[in-house]
Amino acid sequence: MDPAIPLIIIAVLLVAIALSAIRIVPQARAYNIERFGRYIRTLDPGLNFIIPGVDRVNTKFDLREQVFSSRPQPVITEDNLVVNIDTVLYYQVTQPKAAAYEVANYIQAIDQLTVTTLRNVIGSMDLERTLTSREEINTRLRGVLDETTGKWGIRINRVEIKAIDPPPTIKEAMEKQMRADRDKRAAILHAEGERQSRILKAEGARQQAILEAQGDQQAAILRADGEAKAIERVFQAVHANNADAKLLAYKYLETLPSLAEGEGNTFWVIPGELTEAVKNVSHAFAGDAAEAKPSTEKAQEEGRGSGPAQITGPDPAQSTAAQEAAEEAAEAAEKAVAAARDDVRRAGAGMSPPPPSPRESE
Repeated sequence: MDPAIPLIIIAVLLVAIALSAIRIVPQARAYNIERFGRYIRTLDPGLNFIIPGVDRVNTKFDLREQVFSSRPQPVITEDNLVVNIDTVLYYQVTQPKAAAYEVANYIQAIDQLTVTTLRNVIGSMDLERTLTSREEINTRLRGVLDETTGKWGIRINRVEIKAIDPPPTIKEAMEKQMRADRDKRAAILHAEGERQSRILKAEGARQQAILEAQGDQQAAILRADGEAKAIERVFQAVHANNADAKLLAYKYLETLPSLAEGEGNTFWVIPGELTEAVKNVSHAFAGDAAEAKPSTEKAQEEGRGSGPAQITGPDPAQSTAAQEAAEEAAEAAEKAVAAARDDVRRAGAGMSPPPPSPRESE
């Protein structure tokens, strides 16, 4: 037998023992070491040495933050409604020894503790508060879990409510309520729009009425100024031409028929100056006849001196007829004035006017 073979075997055994005594722990990891079944120490990240055959690695822990998502759990709210709540936990192992020896399965323990705590928290809230108070639920869950898991060497960093599923009937009722709220808001917005539209239309109509009134005012002022200037020019023209009494009396009589114009006139008043106007007209015609008579006599005298007499002036019978016509016109005017005044008195007393005479009707 070759004497080198035992040496080689011994050397291999020594190398194997040396390698088994070396433990390399990765970063953010922790290994619990037991010696003869008793906890000795926890290996830190890096190169570590143990006694081969005596020490052994019992548990390995990942010291990084872990995520645990629990399955949906049925929870009863304060108003006796069953909702399914799904939670997410963010935890971290801070004490590997306590996590290995204080609890058998810390994941299961955290899950069950989360369910019981969640039922206690949700049981004191109604459905509406449960749906709108997620931050409050997360804070209360984290406080209870962190206090309990501290002795297990576990730190709860964050608790989140991932989903809250109410029953289908509640979902349908919530959808109806949501649609009703939206319809309500839509109706309110529509009413506000109609209100603003009516206000704007009223403002526009008001501005239009103001502008039209201002336009009518300016137009009336301009028309009044025009009529005043026209009257002033007529007045100046009459005085500039020095109209005599004959023309003024004639114009006075000429404007009398315009007083009775219009469908709504039931009676019209003849001024008291009508008699004077008629007298002026009659005197004017009488004066023309008197001026014509001397001229006729003068022509007759000239005819006697020169030869046979020829009458070329106006006929005395014609001047007499004109004077009689003027007198009849004056008399008729006086009668008309008296009749008009009588009608006015009767109208004021509420009496019906007398029937017209045949002469007046003619």
